[in-house]
Amino acid sequence: MQIRDVMTSNVVVLTPEAGVSEIARKMRDEDIGAVPIAENDRLVGMVTDRDIVIRGLSDGQDVSTLRARAVMSPQVLYCREDQTIEEVLENMADQQVRRLPVVDRDKRLVGMVSLGDLSRAKAKKAGDALSNISQPGH
Repeated sequence: MQIRDVMTSNVVVLTPEAGVSEIARKMRDEDIGAVPIAENDRLVGMVTDRDIVIRGLSDGQDVSTLRARAVMSPQVLYCREDQTIEEVLENMADQQVRRLPVVDRDKRLVGMVSLGDLSRAKAKKAGDALSNISQPGH
């Protein structure tokens, strides 16, 4: 089974100039924990709920003026839509991430896949990946 078979294709994408409050509202309204950040049709970062807390709120910055660019993780890990679930689970465990943007062969965003999406397809492998993801960072 490939990632395209289990991914979420309706993805909220915002720009680097989106306000952190807007991102937080989107996360709440869509019940998601990460928002891809794109500029000129290319992924340039990801903002997670953790990014907002660690890079935005913990330093006491003015959230009303804070933009995605200031809190996003610029290194975007991703998977391809034609990869197998097993490959992506292994990669998620190695990278210690719970969700990944999904791109096509032209590296255009086509979806998001989470550990939850994968767990419905491969419960045992997802459990092993979660165990590895939950290990202390390197």
